[in-house]
Amino acid sequence: MKTQYSASKISLAVAFGLVTGSIQAQQQDNAIDEVVTTGNRLQGTAAAVIEERKNQAFVADILGAEQISRTGDSDAASALRRVTGLTLVDGKYIYVRGLGERYSSARLNGASIPSPDLTRNVIPLDIFPTNVIESLSVQKAFSPNMPAAFGGGSVDIRTKSLPSEFVAEFQLGIEGNSNNSSGFTYDKNDSGLPDALESGIVHYRGDFSVRNIIERHGLTSNDDATAFQQAFATNQELLKSLPRNMSLKEESLSPNYSFQGGIGNSFEDEWLGGTFGFLASVAYDNKWNYTDQTNAVVSANKNDDCATSLDTSEDVSNPCYDSITDSKVTTENERLNGLFTLGYRLDTHEVSYSKIYIQDNEDESEIAVNQNPTQSNTIAVDNQAARSHQLSVEERELEIDQFKGQHTFLDWWGVGADWQYTESEVHTDIPLDVTYNFADKYADNVYQSSGINGGNGIVNYQFIEMRDFMKSWGGNFNLPISTGKFDIELKTGWDYSDRARYYTTSSFFVNNSGAGVNVDQGSENIVGLSAFLTDDFIDNNEVWVSFNEPEAPEADDYMAAQKVQASYGSFDVIYDNTWRVSGGLRYESFQQVTLESSSLIFSREDIETFYSQERIQDRTINEDDIYPALSLTYLGGDGYQLRFGYGETVVRPDLREVVPVGYFDPLTDIRTTGSLSLVSSQLKNYDARYELYAGNGDNLAISLFYKDITNPIESVLAVGDSSYTASFTNGESAELFGIETEWLYSLDWLSNGFFTSGNLTLSDSEVTVDAADAGNLTNTVKRMNGHSKYVVNLQLNYDSANGEHSGSLVYNVFGERILASGIGGRGDAYEQPFHSLDAIYTWYPDFNTKVKFKMKNLLGKDQEVLQSGVAVRTREIGTTFGVSYSYEF
Repeated sequence: MKTQYSASKISLAVAFGLVTGSIQAQQQDNAIDEVVTTGNRLQGTAAAVIEERKNQAFVADILGAEQISRTGDSDAASALRRVTGLTLVDGKYIYVRGLGERYSSARLNGASIPSPDLTRNVIPLDIFPTNVIESLSVQKAFSPNMPAAFGGGSVDIRTKSLPSEFVAEFQLGIEGNSNNSSGFTYDKNDSGLPDALESGIVHYRGDFSVRNIIERHGLTSNDDATAFQQAFATNQELLKSLPRNMSLKEESLSPNYSFQGGIGNSFEDEWLGGTFGFLASVAYDNKWNYTDQTNAVVSANKNDDCATSLDTSEDVSNPCYDSITDSKVTTENERLNGLFTLGYRLDTHEVSYSKIYIQDNEDESEIAVNQNPTQSNTIAVDNQAARSHQLSVEERELEIDQFKGQHTFLDWWGVGADWQYTESEVHTDIPLDVTYNFADKYADNVYQSSGINGGNGIVNYQFIEMRDFMKSWGGNFNLPISTGKFDIELKTGWDYSDRARYYTTSSFFVNNSGAGVNVDQGSENIVGLSAFLTDDFIDNNEVWVSFNEPEAPEADDYMAAQKVQASYGSFDVIYDNTWRVSGGLRYESFQQVTLESSSLIFSREDIETFYSQERIQDRTINEDDIYPALSLTYLGGDGYQLRFGYGETVVRPDLREVVPVGYFDPLTDIRTTGSLSLVSSQLKNYDARYELYAGNGDNLAISLFYKDITNPIESVLAVGDSSYTASFTNGESAELFGIETEWLYSLDWLSNGFFTSGNLTLSDSEVTVDAADAGNLTNTVKRMNGHSKYVVNLQLNYDSANGEHSGSLVYNVFGERILASGIGGRGDAYEQPFHSLDAIYTWYPDFNTKVKFKMKNLLGKDQEVLQSGVAVRTREIGTTFGVSYSYEF
């Protein structure tokens, strides 16, 4: 921490902005000029967002509600993949200019909000439905009024503003997926951690052993066997409190369906002369998805003539894999969103309050069979394979209360001000995560029976809970000045956020000693294996429950607090409507403390150790710095612009990445653990952009960018017998450079009503990891994780002359990107290009009605990951077909 400079930095940044108070502005001209409007196909928000992008001082892309509607995207994440240089990962994370999700950030109406995702600090953008979105702003060049934690770009989700008149609408939709003819469901139990086990952890201090139960209960008897039986019976009663008997069953899956509705109005206030307004909307959708997927570990001894097939029904003489896992995954996503906004306008002032509630639940079942190919058989030498049935429920809630205001003081030199205060809370709960482990027996590759082996973890239960609280508040003041050929805007502001997180895991093993036990229910009912843990089975077999607390240094619980305090000053100068110079300085102070726990806390001594001053200091991060930004723009009239930009920013580790807590990364299915040694990455960002605008709405933009990164954060892997594990380290340096272009162009010369839009990004990157930090990494100089060398978005659009029909053909593809770095001589694992082709047709039978047909993934492509030239992960996607009906009153 650079404490000795803190006072001067704050003074410099604040004084830089507050200098606006000493400058006299010219008298404002209140005359109203004549305004002439002309219509073109870019109506409504489309034309507005093009104009906004043109008037931005720093490079930004804007996506309005009309463009989102045209592509048929139902959430913010899907819509954003249409923006230049953006790719969508796992349906929820946005990669900007090929950089991973850690290099992007998201805000809601300018406010920081926490993420409900257990494994990411960034917000999964698929939780925001498009029916609440006015526009999406993606700023790719850092400006002083933005958080300094800026890598590839920052997304600002702008919710719909108050209506000027009565509005009401509803929409119904239904959708089917070619994969969803059937799937595997179960009667879920989401009651959470049983009270008996929760109190038992405290009573028995986390030790459910027979010996400890005897000691705790003071069981004494002349017959030691009696005391043992009493204690063992107590343990089995704890075991019976766990949710059990959740048999999987194969059945047809319901079609996906959705509902959206909204209403709003405004009312004149005759007393003060202002206007009251409100807007309320709700959205609900339920989606099923079934997929077959395969994960494999490449053999370290793989050679060029090995068999690359992932088909476990084939005999291979020289397999490429140490293990292959085939999975059948069925997922149900249920999402409820609500928005309520209440506001008041008076002259040049507006204040509003918004309440946003998002509930996002996921219920998943997975049947997985892990096999170890050998030279003579696809099953292990003993003709056995490991089978697991995993059932999990994850419930996520995000609740946001936001107050904001905008003011213009015409009698005070036209000073403008805006502010926001936001409180948000995340509650993420996994009330059920259970994995049943079986040993399948085969004869000549034909399934025979299943059983449970002796040892720990024949069944593994996890109960996880996370609470995340954040307060965010900030504001901006701007002073416009016009003198001679100069138009000047001076701006200052502040930005604060306080955040606290609590994360806890309770894990239990069901154990079995001695010889294995047959639990087979017949090959026709193999999905019913998960129901074996009945009361009768427990009473008649030597099975018991144990509390699974991790051993140091790995932990499973942690607490974290984070505070960011920032202020800035900036200027924006336009000379003779020809040159524009913008820039400024941002001072930012970052403080974070994270305390992990790898053992139970019961006594005062435990608490004093956990909260000791030395431990808190050791787990505290203090950073403060000044971040400059500068942009130079040549304004070629209404026809074109030429921009140049420079900025210095920072990318900080996620809360979870700086604690040794293990979790499974949903993108890689790899168990990942944080690192205490991580430090922040420093970035220097360079941009150049040419923008061409035509009178009919056609436009073209070409950009060059370069990023120099110090201490980039990269994942480092290790390999076991049949799986990978991962952690994080800082590389020495990295660089990213590329070119991107986007356009909208009329095809009226070809046929009336047709036009095309799209974008293309070409880029490359390189990261260097010091050998001492690389562990078993194969390539210490490589491309950055998650980076694609190209991203392509193409749209062919049609609007009929009578306004009754419109359609779009939408194509998206990204270049291969490193999903996980190779280790032990294995190459890097590359996610392969995914060619997505969607078609959307909309019919407007009358002014109020809209019927939309959507077809997605028409090419029927699947996801695939290659490592060392062979497939290590495949996942079926399927083609979806949907129709929706909406009516506006």
